[in-house]
Amino acid sequence: MAAGGAIGVLGGTFDPVHLAHLRLAEEAAEAFGLDQVHLIASAAPPHRAAPGATAEQRLAMVRLAVAGNPKLVADDRELRRSAPSYSIDTLDSLRAEFGGARPIALIMGADAFVLLQTWRRWLDLFSYAHIIVAHRPGWEPDDWRASMGEALRKQFDTRLSADRARLVNAPAGAIATLPITQLDISASAIRALLAADRSPRYLIPESVLGYIARNDLYKESDAR
Repeated sequence: MAAGGAIGVLGGTFDPVHLAHLRLAEEAAEAFGLDQVHLIASAAPPHRAAPGATAEQRLAMVRLAVAGNPKLVADDRELRRSAPSYSIDTLDSLRAEFGGARPIALIMGADAFVLLQTWRRWLDLFSYAHIIVAHRPGWEPDDWRASMGEALRKQFDTRLSADRARLVNAPAGAIATLPITQLDISASAIRALLAADRSPRYLIPESVLGYIARNDLYKESDAR
């Protein structure tokens, strides 16, 4: 195995963080033997409207959500940058911290992966990390091909590996897939519940629900 255990990276707006995010991180860590999964809240997401909570509030909710689970880490590195939160810059920061030999795996959903060609310096991502593509059972990789651009399809065909050990024995470059437990939870639906003065209990951790109440977040005027 390469020096140091494998690190997973799960980025997102986390507006707010919910149980589907946490379950994805847990299942990826277990399936691929990751030492840790870093949950990285986007400070300034480049491809969506401004979040309903501040970056500091969203990070605070992630910290509450992962408390007590040593495999999950709330990572503040994007809040320490003033520029928009591009994945390539985040991976560059992780490489600077953990070195070139440590395996790093970027975790994303299949819906995001099929649009990877639209990401900034997307081909360079493979020099920095593996990519774990989480998908719902029944939507298999062969079904994704029609949604991929030709250049991404070539990378997918070349890099896809069924050998999960490859992700902990090399620092970067492979693509692996992960069917995950389907939890039909979205941050937008949670915000809509809160804006309507309805409870999202059992969709988000109780500690996060308490934080939202204490800070008066996601009221009707803030819902997006």
